[in-house]
Amino acid sequence: MDIFRFTDYKELNPQEETVLVLGYFDGIHLGHKALLERARQLADQEGLTVSILTFPESPRLAFARFQPDLLLHLTSQEKRYQLMADYGVDKLYLTDFTSRFASNSPEEFVDKYLKRLNANILVAGFDYHFGNCRADVADLEALFDGRVEIVEEVKYQDEKISSSRIRQAIQTGQVKEANQLLGYEFSTEGIVVHGDARGRTIGYPTANLAPFERVHFPAEGVYVTDVEIEGQRYRAMASVGKNVTFDGRELRIEAHIFDFDRFIYGEKITIYWLDKIRDMVKFDGIDELMQQMKQDEQVALAWGQDD
Repeated sequence: MDIFRFTDYKELNPQEETVLVLGYFDGIHLGHKALLERARQLADQEGLTVSILTFPESPRLAFARFQPDLLLHLTSQEKRYQLMADYGVDKLYLTDFTSRFASNSPEEFVDKYLKRLNANILVAGFDYHFGNCRADVADLEALFDGRVEIVEEVKYQDEKISSSRIRQAIQTGQVKEANQLLGYEFSTEGIVVHGDARGRTIGYPTANLAPFERVHFPAEGVYVTDVEIEGQRYRAMASVGKNVTFDGRELRIEAHIFDFDRFIYGEKITIYWLDKIRDMVKFDGIDELMQQMKQDEQVALAWGQDD
């Protein structure tokens, strides 16, 4: 997949007609997958390429009062772009959603961007909006000369799959549900750094993760996870929290990897969040903590065997 970053619409000069997919893709969930697969199907029928016009950061940054969460994503940039390619996208056009971009009228958006991108067919979700007056898909069909393909909502358990629903699931620790909505496992990538080395003294050494990307973290708690190291996955249990038993104050991500005993400081790992085991609890002492961790280990190792 070719990636083209631009700041001014005058930089756009594609040669081939394309099926153009519109939207903001904060993590590629099953609803987005339906858009991309429909675009690929149409492109194959008509002998066209598939392109996406989107933004690297949330459009809400141009409108809403700033909150740090607005800079976070459901999926890392690398993973998002890889999924787009896997689902059949040939070209990705990225521009920042600025006040200037937001000021375009619906007519200007069509003329400056859609026509310049040589769009033959547009693919958008049923709830897509564009232009300075938040025109909807009916306006898109009226303003665009070519074909407009509207993809209806994709549901899971009778409720629309959306980025906001997935964020809510992650932030409340429901990572198993988040994975079902995404269509793949929610993950966190980072480098292994030194921590307090307390886990090693009680028989549960942990890899402390310093995350690379601006990706949402699960709610505080203990989770069943897989950890990928150098392309190989290992079952693990991981915690997100402040280690309250030892009066910790910093939020940390730590993973105890089963059947693994080498030092991996400085190495890149990926934690795949599979299911939540329990909330974080402050224990009265190390013995009580170790007893609970043995129970957590049994849950983690048995997870998925009955699926």
